[in-house]
Amino acid sequence: MKRMRLGSLLAGLVGLSLFAVPAAAQPSTTAGLINDLNGRLLYVAIPITILVEVVLIYTVLRFKDSDDPEPTRENRRLEITWTVATAIVLLFVGVASYGVLANEDVTYTGGTDEIQPEQGDVHVKTIAYQWNWRMNYQSAGITELTAGDLDTGEIPQAEGLDGPVIVVPEGQDLYLTVTSEDVIHAVHVPELGLKQDAVPGEENTIKTTAQETGVYQGYCAEYCGVAHSKMYFNVVVVDQETYDGFVERQTSDESS
Repeated sequence: MKRMRLGSLLAGLVGLSLFAVPAAAQPSTTAGLINDLNGRLLYVAIPITILVEVVLIYTVLRFKDSDDPEPTRENRRLEITWTVATAIVLLFVGVASYGVLANEDVTYTGGTDEIQPEQGDVHVKTIAYQWNWRMNYQSAGITELTAGDLDTGEIPQAEGLDGPVIVVPEGQDLYLTVTSEDVIHAVHVPELGLKQDAVPGEENTIKTTAQETGVYQGYCAEYCGVAHSKMYFNVVVVDQETYDGFVERQTSDESS
């Protein structure tokens, strides 16, 4: 009886721990939501794993020398206990997961035509092709931005970078509309919690807000041919003043 009560108490504490994990600073709102959920699920998985392993080891040691094993007997209290405990854990996992998956920064449900960036927000169309990227700013009129276009004196983080880049301001919404010109590719920026398939003939949009300045590497996460491993790009997050200067310089260069 004590063991069953202990199991029920443990299951309840595991479920409640889903809501007790502190949120650490994250590089983006998307990464924060995903990493927080992973942490909560880990807090659930560890005690359950330990409990199962303890029961397994106890059973092996307790009955390893039994030459005349007896059939098990029905224990309704035990069956009800583990059924209720499992239901509690699944309920809390489901609630926590829904809270993340329903968030717009993880699953953007708006259409591309509905995107209306507010002042300071950024909308970039990311076009994948074998084996590179084109980064076009829909609102600012900047096309095919690469690291070579950046002034490292203005954006020190860009020093040493190569290939396509996306420059975004800290604390503003970023919309990435992803598509492909040939085969299926996938945009993936692990540290920012961004991932979206690039499908020929389709436009899919993902959204996040960068919260820490720095350089975050992205790459193609869908095998697309012999040079797939070379499809890298970088997301450079800068402060608002630096971003405004970058846009002003880029637009003046393109218009001249």
